[in-house]
Amino acid sequence: MSEQDILAAIHFDAVGLAPAIAQQHDTGEVLMLAWMNRDAVAETLATGRVCYFSRSRNRLWRKGEQSGQVQQLKELRIDCDQDCLLLQVDQKGVACHTGRRNCFFTAIRDGKAETIAEVLVEPDKLYGA
Repeated sequence: MSEQDILAAIHFDAVGLAPAIAQQHDTGEVLMLAWMNRDAVAETLATGRVCYFSRSRNRLWRKGEQSGQVQQLKELRIDCDQDCLLLQVDQKGVACHTGRRNCFFTAIRDGKAETIAEVLVEPDKLYGA
């Protein structure tokens, strides 16, 4: 399957985006959810380094471009409806901008929000103060 065939198979939404779940390839840990457009998918496939589309910056966002916490693509999967992506990655360092390993660090337990993962790297060290 060519890159063009892969891009044609993905059903991007009305603004040209598809949700992308990043999962650590060897442990199954769900790291984060972000968005990808055609250009982000194409760059990721071409380089092997994960690139997303930042909705807040309205531009491509190469994971780790500021923090150094990059994701290397191991495998890209498309869901059954072809509108959601699963990226099996090798995460270098932390995935979350809060300095935690993943973005899913708040659990609802017994009706209460509980922080279940501590900060591993202070955000100001990741992004500069």
